[in-house]
Amino acid sequence: RWEDRIREWAREFDVNPNLIALVMQIESCGDQTAISRAGAMGLMQVMPFHFRNGENMLDPDTNVRRGMIVFYECLTQFADWDVGMALACYNGGPSVTQRAFNTWAQETQSYYRWATGIWQDVQLGNESSQTISDWLGAGGSRLCTSAAQQSLPSAVAEGS
Repeated sequence: RWEDRIREWAREFDVNPNLIALVMQIESCGDQTAISRAGAMGLMQVMPFHFRNGENMLDPDTNVRRGMIVFYECLTQFADWDVGMALACYNGGPSVTQRAFNTWAQETQSYYRWATGIWQDVQLGNESSQTISDWLGAGGSRLCTSAAQQSLPSAVAEGS
């Protein structure tokens, strides 16, 4: 559903489109209306304090723009260009890059395992991903079911 937009965003932010897709997959499974228990919102599950006053936090362009600013800051300032550590930073905040893995919140440890496993599959050019299958089995399928239900009305309207 988001493939064309992901390519546009990747050009805009000069990043591999698979990184944007990976974050969107784990964070919202493509549900632009997703809101977490912690208050993170949208496709990239960005926390409200990352937005400017008056911005629509659920607007896909705005949400991805803010998410990519956070990710790029993690990548360049806190993770020394290590994609796995940048993804952990994206989920758990910059302090995780300064601490041992076993001190991270369980959610961040899992996020790191899922994200780095999927990223490795992408880098290897694998046609399928055991990591995505494992992520789906560990609860990701609920997120994707919710995302699919959210996209049904717009998909039906676009097809009419």
